[in-house]
Amino acid sequence: MTNLHRHAPLRVALVGLGTVGGGVIRLLETNGDLIARRAGCPIQIVAISARDRNKDRGVDLSPYEWVDDMTTLPGRDDIDVVVELIGGADGPALTLARQCLSAGKPFVTANKAMLAHHGLDLAALAEKAGIALKYEAAVAGGIPVIKGMREGAAANEISRVYGILNGTCNYILTTMEKEGRGFDEVLKEAQELGYAEADPSFDIDGVDAAHKLTILASLAFGTELDFDGVAVTGIRDVIAADIAEAAALGYRIRLVGMAENGPGGLFQRVHPMLVPLDHPLAHVDGSLNAVVAEGNFVGRLFFQGRGAGDGPTASAVVADLIDVARDEYGDAFAMPVSALSQQPPADAGARVGRAYLRFKVQDRPGVLAEIAAATRDAGVSIESMIQRGASVDGGVLMAIVTHAGEERCVLNTLERLAGSESLLQTPMVMHILD
Repeated sequence: MTNLHRHAPLRVALVGLGTVGGGVIRLLETNGDLIARRAGCPIQIVAISARDRNKDRGVDLSPYEWVDDMTTLPGRDDIDVVVELIGGADGPALTLARQCLSAGKPFVTANKAMLAHHGLDLAALAEKAGIALKYEAAVAGGIPVIKGMREGAAANEISRVYGILNGTCNYILTTMEKEGRGFDEVLKEAQELGYAEADPSFDIDGVDAAHKLTILASLAFGTELDFDGVAVTGIRDVIAADIAEAAALGYRIRLVGMAENGPGGLFQRVHPMLVPLDHPLAHVDGSLNAVVAEGNFVGRLFFQGRGAGDGPTASAVVADLIDVARDEYGDAFAMPVSALSQQPPADAGARVGRAYLRFKVQDRPGVLAEIAAATRDAGVSIESMIQRGASVDGGVLMAIVTHAGEERCVLNTLERLAGSESLLQTPMVMHILD
């Protein structure tokens, strides 16, 4: 039901005053009149809560009531909706979410980790209470991909959803690509510029992208959330030579989250991939995010924009608040929790595709023959092989691109080479986006 005649303000409690929380305050201050016209009422922050009351956040907090104990907010009659921006899969954020939804209080969050791990339980609570659980800001920042998937593409059977879901990784990879520098050097620069956290593992190891992919897969396919079913590989082991070889072959390397649903089960993977230059994802640079969904009637949908930062993420949070003000909301994952199907993980080894394999090997006779024999015996057909000259430590880089074949054959190749004295480091495998 849409409430077009609401005039009383929507009263908001804002929990978490980091980058995004400050952005929400600035956005409501800057665009308040326009937002009120679109929402049918003013949207007003009436209470705020965070860990440190004295921290300078660059915004004036004096108009708002400071609440030290956020667990009091769900029971307050003078608050219509709670916005949670503190993060974390468990702990205070999850406690607050459960309290709000159990008390019949609409809840808006940007917390993808919490949703990936506990989204079904929270959706069931919201469904039971007949209230909104909104999370547009949890995936791809300011890009309205949740609304696009849940509403705009609702009539379609989605066969595949994939994309660039982490701006930190994309910034690192595209900077390495443009400047020819190594991973460690670019990561350090990204940290200095604020694109990467002091502890960047959550981003560069692919966990953040896996949380987002879990949510997108559920929305796209009507399946239960299954974070544990996501195979995750980050970008730590991508080297400048990989990027150079990919470019020579007509590809760019991107960290891609991909999900497919079919008779064989639910496939979910976050992995560095070689993306053809003629694919839109190859041209998503810097800290941008992009999501591709393929529907049986709508065809390919492409969403691109800024995936993080105060402005884009605050935009998504306030868009959710506008929906709450309008009483426009449906089931959190596009259908009742009871209607979501439980799919087993698909056998990745049965997937057919091409792959890029990079080896660092000893500079001695017989090594090439050893690798070729391993690929032959594993059933891998080689499309091309590139060998570079010796490096300063005596190692030689060798790159192989395979013909299309089952992924289990590539894994079998690596198993056959495991423990070989010819290999100076663990081989790197990246699949090629078809």
